[in-house]
Amino acid sequence: MTADRPVLEARELSVDFVTRSGTAARALDGVDLAVRRGEVLALVGESGSGKTTLARALMGLQRPSRGQVVSEGKALDYAPRALRAFRRKVQMVLQDAAGSLNPRQTVYESVAEGIRLHGRVAADPDGRTEVDLVGAALAEAGLRPPERLFQRYPHELSGGQKQRVLIAGALALRPQLLIADEPVSSLDASIRGEILALLLRLREETGVGIVVVTHDLGLAWNIADRIAVMYLGRVVECGTTEEVLESPRHPYTQALLSVVPEIEHIEPVVLTGEIPDPTRIPGGCRFHPRCPGVADGSAAAAGVEEACRNEGLDVLPAEGDHRVACHLDAVLATRREPAPGTPRTAGDGVRY
Repeated sequence: MTADRPVLEARELSVDFVTRSGTAARALDGVDLAVRRGEVLALVGESGSGKTTLARALMGLQRPSRGQVVSEGKALDYAPRALRAFRRKVQMVLQDAAGSLNPRQTVYESVAEGIRLHGRVAADPDGRTEVDLVGAALAEAGLRPPERLFQRYPHELSGGQKQRVLIAGALALRPQLLIADEPVSSLDASIRGEILALLLRLREETGVGIVVVTHDLGLAWNIADRIAVMYLGRVVECGTTEEVLESPRHPYTQALLSVVPEIEHIEPVVLTGEIPDPTRIPGGCRFHPRCPGVADGSAAAAGVEEACRNEGLDVLPAEGDHRVACHLDAVLATRREPAPGTPRTAGDGVRY
């Protein structure tokens, strides 16, 4: 289902903000990422890790300080006309459906707005009318029969219906990629499952690629093909969902995974402190002030504590095998290598 060339890429992407005091805060610090058509990629991490900033940069809403966003092999052009063309292919579904829908617009007007803005009726290969396109998008988002909702306002809808209207507005443009920022965080558990099932069905039926921004590893497990774990503006671990969640190798990923209620075989890992201030990123590995491997002496025993405190780590590549940005893991990886001819198992990961 996925094409050979990524639909969207981040290449060495960095975003700096200037605080009121004039200090530079680095929200993203060199991110390489690629997502293909028909693929679900989850960006996970605590609040402040850079997930939403990365999503906004991928959408063209935030211009990078350094690096590039690349769409189908071409660097993103931030001229208004070029951005409009780009957003026909890449659409965003925001977290707060109630706040994202205009309370004075009907459901029909909310979905039709993008169709009109991008001239979708004139470009439709089947000659469908605006009413046809709005109805088809609502039906595709699971709101059937769509005509019953045309004249309703947001306050007349349930939370799940509002989220589906947002998704319908994005689908109306037939995008190649959806960027969903915490798409179910404000919904009840039963509705969350329905929306996730909808996203997976859309991926199967339309081939749309999906980037899901979430702090919930349980959600990522249920929906994602690949996972990128972010910490303080960097991707610190990436790989397939099975690789990252069944054999987590970065101590930060292990800590996040240890508190997922559905997973019982991992002892809880309590991290000390909060994510550091992005205006004062620690030297060496940016995770070392909170790393259990440094705190319990594992890094010192492996001979890498000095590197953890003082030597930076390379940016992880956008694609490839299970990758980790961790000095300690680089040493322990040699101990995990099986003897020649011994098959790997899902439990071959290391526990700190």
